[in-house]
Amino acid sequence: MISEPATKSESLRALKWLNFFVADVQTGLGPLIAAYLASNGWSPARLGVFLTLGGLIPIALQIPAGGLVDGMRSKRGFAALAIVLVAAGALLLSRSAALPTVASAQVCLAVAGLFLAPILNAITLGITGPDGFDLQLGRNQSFAAAGNVAAALVAAGLSYKMGMRSVFLLSAVLSVPTLACLSRIRAADIDPGLASGAAPEDSEKRAGVFRVLLEDRVLLIFLVCAALFHLANAAMLPQLGEMLAHGQSRMAGPMMSTCVLVTQLVITFTAASTGRLAGRVGRRPLLLAGFGVLVIRGALYTVVHGNAALIAVQLLDGVANVIFGVVSALVVADRTRGTGRFNLVQGALATFVGIGAALSTTYGGLLIKRFGYNASFLGLAGVGLVAFLTLLVFFPETLETPPELRLNEGEAAA
Repeated sequence: MISEPATKSESLRALKWLNFFVADVQTGLGPLIAAYLASNGWSPARLGVFLTLGGLIPIALQIPAGGLVDGMRSKRGFAALAIVLVAAGALLLSRSAALPTVASAQVCLAVAGLFLAPILNAITLGITGPDGFDLQLGRNQSFAAAGNVAAALVAAGLSYKMGMRSVFLLSAVLSVPTLACLSRIRAADIDPGLASGAAPEDSEKRAGVFRVLLEDRVLLIFLVCAALFHLANAAMLPQLGEMLAHGQSRMAGPMMSTCVLVTQLVITFTAASTGRLAGRVGRRPLLLAGFGVLVIRGALYTVVHGNAALIAVQLLDGVANVIFGVVSALVVADRTRGTGRFNLVQGALATFVGIGAALSTTYGGLLIKRFGYNASFLGLAGVGLVAFLTLLVFFPETLETPPELRLNEGEAAA
């Protein structure tokens, strides 16, 4: 295990709690916006178009946003701006459900969402360097998942007792401790060159965008597999909710909430050890395990019945997601080491993930319409199996790959 220098320990503690509070601030917003707008008279058609556009536009901007983060020297300052934008969006939503106000809020939230995750990973890499990144990233993910659990529980209680607007106000208020945590991270502890994946001897030099995104075949294979993973994964839980609503509508809501909490609890308790394990056994074995678990989960939904059994299956969702969440960022760091393009490729990963997730519900919905729920779960699991086999055959280990060998490996993998 890599031990961090004593001078950086305070910054790393603050970084963990920053991830916790960022999750608190964001979790209270996303799931409730649709319900809030629907309760204020928005028609399903209008709401669907609005949310679809709000989801697709950020996907198109992820790569240039990542490139912008690579070029920023003050990562803390831009993180602070993103947190303030989240607070502004939350305050706007708490005031009114009128279209101009909601549209302004969504712009604030979308811009903040483009930058927050890559900046947090960049700050982590800038403090720890590549050798300590896996362990600290796992710790960050663990605290973020704990924040998701806390925010979901508090949001459920607040919305029940005081209405949904109170949750938006809470998100705005929580930006204060979030900014306080950010202020405890010392700017001197963040190496701007390391934060972008640049070579230590030339922290200002960056590889060409097309060289990084198109010539590294190993990275391209991984991005395609990431899209397939989310194409298989994103629709599974919503479809489970739909299926439960048909058979036991009273239990559908509590069951879905329980399933989400189970996933986040698994991530909370296993993310740190996942990061540690990724540094010991490598990225590829863990990715194969995570993708394999996704396939098994989809198949089990067709044969498992009863609430307790379905919740047990949901444990597998936590396993697959904690592996993907931690290891995917590590693969990006491995493949961009020395290029100065870590955040650009983080943006590319987010784009592929977003495309896969956006297509998942459409693909799953078509299968349900034609063949039923069991066929849809098997169809989604089939996509996961394609991703698993692609990794198995074409994807090499990326841990500690020397930078000068990357393009040659990419050609061999092709």
